[in-house]
Amino acid sequence: MRIGIPNARPISHEGIRIEHTVTAGYREGQFVLPGSGILIPMQRSWVTFGLGVLVTIGSSLLGPTDSLAQVIKSGPPTCPAVALTFDLCPVQKGPGYDRPLIDYLVTHHIPATFFMSGNWMAKHEAQVDHLLGTRFFEIGTHGAIHAHLPMHGAEAQRTEMLRPVTFLREHFAHTATLFRPPYGEYDDVTVATANLLGLQFIQWNIESGDPDPTLSAEQILANVAKRAKPGSIIVFHANGKGKYTKQVIEQLTTEVLPKKGLRPMTVSELLSCPLQAHD
Repeated sequence: MRIGIPNARPISHEGIRIEHTVTAGYREGQFVLPGSGILIPMQRSWVTFGLGVLVTIGSSLLGPTDSLAQVIKSGPPTCPAVALTFDLCPVQKGPGYDRPLIDYLVTHHIPATFFMSGNWMAKHEAQVDHLLGTRFFEIGTHGAIHAHLPMHGAEAQRTEMLRPVTFLREHFAHTATLFRPPYGEYDDVTVATANLLGLQFIQWNIESGDPDPTLSAEQILANVAKRAKPGSIIVFHANGKGKYTKQVIEQLTTEVLPKKGLRPMTVSELLSCPLQAHD
């Protein structure tokens, strides 16, 4: 069944309808739900990508998502698990890598997903290799220079997203499919660009606050513990900015999550979780 725009032009495999000219008389866009082949209507806006090519973008009701490319903030609420995610971007002081935290995760076989910026990877190739080689870890990208993406146009945003993907492929033969925008900031251009590049757009629904120097370990843990529920995606940092990150993760994984009947998963595992949560 075809819903939405009459005389629609072809839809790309990423699920975005490409128009080479602005046409009149169309009130809705359309979007293919990934893997379903079903077209759903959206409110239309236009974003320019290069030489007069316009991409239809918009929004639709897709559960815990935003806009066209399914900006994912949480997993299925029926899954008795959470995703522990860690951002890795350069820091002005310190080693930029929380070795004790990583060692704890490895020692206790705790699944985790890491979002790395291009500049961070260039300075920490040995650590990138270690994380990639840990079978219960998952790697995503976090922009090239940790830029404020909404302040830039489509081509600059595309470059910012593509550089770390290319770096991982050329230096580590790894294909990254997960993307998290720096600072969690994005606009419709960001979302459409990620979709065009085949990247799954991962945000979070629980911000730990671990880089905040005014928060104690107890405050960070209490914040996460109060909000953790089936399907949660929680953001931490593994670049040393979080003074208490390891301490919080220890208590979270040994006390808080087990009491709630939850366990850690990678983002991809969480999104494809076949399990059912029990009250």
